[in-house]
Amino acid sequence: METRSWDLGIFEQAVRAYAHLRAPVVDLKGPGTNILGDHFSPVTALLAPAYRLFPTPVTLLVAQAALFALAALPVTRAATRLLGRASGLAVGVAYGLSWGIQQAVDFDFHEICFAVPLIAFSLEALLRRRWRAALLWAMPLVLVKEDLGVTLAAIALVVAWRARGEAPRVRRYALGVAALGILATVVTITAVIPAFNGSGYAYWTKVEGGPSPFAGADTKIRTLAWLLLPTSGLLAVRSPLLLVGAPTLGWRFLSGEEHYWSTDWHYSAVLMPVVFLALADAVDISRRGRRPWLRTYAERLPGCAAAAALALTTAQPLSALTESDAYRKPERAVAAEKLLARIPDGATVESDVGPLSRLTGRCRVLWVGDSRGVTPDWIALDNNSGGDEGPLDYVHELHPEDRYRVAGEAGGYVLMERVR
Repeated sequence: METRSWDLGIFEQAVRAYAHLRAPVVDLKGPGTNILGDHFSPVTALLAPAYRLFPTPVTLLVAQAALFALAALPVTRAATRLLGRASGLAVGVAYGLSWGIQQAVDFDFHEICFAVPLIAFSLEALLRRRWRAALLWAMPLVLVKEDLGVTLAAIALVVAWRARGEAPRVRRYALGVAALGILATVVTITAVIPAFNGSGYAYWTKVEGGPSPFAGADTKIRTLAWLLLPTSGLLAVRSPLLLVGAPTLGWRFLSGEEHYWSTDWHYSAVLMPVVFLALADAVDISRRGRRPWLRTYAERLPGCAAAAALALTTAQPLSALTESDAYRKPERAVAAEKLLARIPDGATVESDVGPLSRLTGRCRVLWVGDSRGVTPDWIALDNNSGGDEGPLDYVHELHPEDRYRVAGEAGGYVLMERVR
């Protein structure tokens, strides 16, 4: 009952549709909305078999945690191959405890959980000079989210750079894949997504007409510091692998949405395998350099990165596991569950953030205030704010032609039923 956004409900509606072999209609984005017309993430259909067996939002959260954990294998393996067992394990621990991963796990479910292991396996293959495998691991990124075609292009360009002089043929292939990645992003944004929504790409408004790139410079500088200082002591800038993170940072910092600029939520998760494998690469490069001080500094950084990640965890979401309340179910949650259980399966429900992820697995759930002519059977609201306007008055504003009655209140939630 502590979800902080509607994203978990959105993705559950999409995966639920895939699990029943239907188009991924997400009513939370508007009745009848095909989610492929919002973000192009068909990769989430891979969760359909697991969801069919375990139809609950917990399935999505467990899958996300497993995918983030999976990426620790190539990160640790690549670092161990380059730096030795102790340093490699330290890099793996630093990744697993990294603030970007913790924030993403703590903030609902998002499609980028598929991108994290794909990027990690791709960069591991790149560091092993397995150029074809590096490109093949990265190519599915175009099915994870529309902007990740540019990340594919960045990986391909790094492959082309690393393969120069020793594999001219691979370099040509890599440049071709880079062009394919850019083309995939352009086609998806300008043609595929508009074909599903009948209008255009809604997220252009996040960039077009936005503030100057220098707006929020203090927040952006802090985000860069978080990305480079505790994770790599700035040494990652010596590795060309760090360029793989440039597209993600680019669209975030050019956007007018302030929350894209910060370290919150899930936006930095795809950068974590990049920065830690860049660290491993940079340590390997620096150890073979001519500057004794740089060699010494580089050799100590993996352990320092692991220690920093562990220390920062005391102020990150994972620290909640040290609190006894994390293992007890609050009475208000039990009461709210009983209240929401009164809604019959298959009912149409209009809901705000609090109740919706408890309902999307068995009801048709609409976002409160965005029913677009659909009259819900039930309305479930988080009433903890205790505003001046009563819930029935609020509902009357939403549906002036219909009558509702309060069916119950519990755990800070209020449930209203339509009077026929």
